[in-house]
Amino acid sequence: MDGILFIVSSPSGGGKTTLIHRTRERLTAWGQESYFSVSHTTREPRAGEKDGCDYHFVDRSSFESMVHDGEFLEWAEYAGNLYGTARQEVLGRLDRSIDVFLDIDVQGAQQVKTSIPEAVKIFVYPPSYPELKRRLKLRRRDPPDAIARRLRWALRELGVAGDFDYAIINDRLERAVEAMFGICVAEHHQLFRMATRLDRIREAFQESLEKDFTA
Repeated sequence: MDGILFIVSSPSGGGKTTLIHRTRERLTAWGQESYFSVSHTTREPRAGEKDGCDYHFVDRSSFESMVHDGEFLEWAEYAGNLYGTARQEVLGRLDRSIDVFLDIDVQGAQQVKTSIPEAVKIFVYPPSYPELKRRLKLRRRDPPDAIARRLRWALRELGVAGDFDYAIINDRLERAVEAMFGICVAEHHQLFRMATRLDRIREAFQESLEKDFTA
């Protein structure tokens, strides 16, 4: 696989989706194609959400059939709803040298890392508890009890964030985007990812050198 799989996790309200979209814009300008994987879910669409764009909305029986058939790289249940990442959303694009971004929770991140060890895990931290609480309230998506549940879950996520490869504190958006873009560029320059190209350069260099001095 020539594309890189970036797993991005954060507490709900941490801003990871915005960071991914802004980073993808930077990657396009840099010349690297990327894709934001769309998850499957059994929950009902929220106002303004579109099937196939925000999520693939399916019923529980369809989701469970996909689980039975091994069609998910990862899946989990949260607040009574099922969420999962389909293999077809990811693997074919990686094989075509397209970077793929997953916006998933820490449980799913570990599942994917087990299946694809070379995947890169990035955890996006909110700058503080009050700021995360403010963002969740500002979205006006959840009642107070749901916000309290998300905040309690956030603490659990922060407790395992140390298992990730990189950390970004999303206190200033532009700086956070710069950090994520920098991580992506650095990963493309890892020696093991560049091995094939570097071998070709060395081989061509050797051939040219031999011709130059044996003619």
